[in-house]
Amino acid sequence: MKAWLLKRCGNIIEDDDILELCDVPIPKVEPNEILIKIKASGVCHTELDEIEARTPPPKFPVILGHQISGVVDKTGKEVKNFKEGDRAAVAWIGSSCGKCVYCQSGLENLCDDFQATGRDINGGYAQYIAINENFAYKIDGGFEDEFVAPLLCAGAVGYRSLILTEIKDGEALGFMGFGASAHLVLKLAKILFPASPIFVFARSEKERQFAKELGADWAGDVEEIPPQKPKAIIDTTPVWKPVIASLNSLQKGGRVVINAIRKESIDKEELLKLQYESHLWLEKEIKSVANVTRKDVEKFLDIAFKNGIKPEIQIYSFENAKKALIEIKKREIRGAKVLIVDGK
Repeated sequence: MKAWLLKRCGNIIEDDDILELCDVPIPKVEPNEILIKIKASGVCHTELDEIEARTPPPKFPVILGHQISGVVDKTGKEVKNFKEGDRAAVAWIGSSCGKCVYCQSGLENLCDDFQATGRDINGGYAQYIAINENFAYKIDGGFEDEFVAPLLCAGAVGYRSLILTEIKDGEALGFMGFGASAHLVLKLAKILFPASPIFVFARSEKERQFAKELGADWAGDVEEIPPQKPKAIIDTTPVWKPVIASLNSLQKGGRVVINAIRKESIDKEELLKLQYESHLWLEKEIKSVANVTRKDVEKFLDIAFKNGIKPEIQIYSFENAKKALIEIKKREIRGAKVLIVDGK
């Protein structure tokens, strides 16, 4: 099969040989696994972080990709919940131990043995993937594969970040940055919290206009102050400066939820601007989002399908994976980017 192999870390623009389209064997199916013929694979900023060494290093070579939608091609002899021909999907959570205190309490995203699809195990920049059936999701109805793929990370992790804000209907909600995840969570928030005003902070005028098109009540630059201070702000940006700006715009007792696996850089000058008295006092807080649980994925997919939360997407051929990643690096983003692996 064809697959994009990440062979080492480097700069996606400058290093031509770090990500290569190769011929590799179709994965063998273990007794509890299903083999999925991949139809569509989402392209995520996390893949850029993996390539450029801002996440824990993978075991090279590895097939990237963790937003996967396709059709079951083969099942292992112990598989109970899938049959050949079923639509199936795979998300960032590739496995966890199932036994530790975190797994037992529903926080499998914090498991010490958490394995990420496309980092710790091979992912979706390929024509096939084998996965334990317990970490796959049956897609009954719903959308076409290219619209399902972004829901599996941008949507599901975004759902987790929204729940972690702990806002109530009517309380103002902010989004710092407006990419693949934020545009889906804005749609979700308008369903779950219809009385809550939504404010979007973004560097790009195109992103601000896009947010208004999707129903944002206000959109401004990163350091602008909205008409009303939000009770919570979800930060999806890859840098540190917006965290300071978020705290500055936050209500007393409010919460900034950082929905990012890593920050690309921590500028010391920006970090020094973090002042306890003006940014953190009056019971403001910062909370991070780590990974995602299977329940997050299942709940978000259910809400999305029932309410028609369909992502805005940009389509790329499988051969243009590098192009999509380079555009993410250059912040050329509108909605979510998706590779069509098999259009049949």
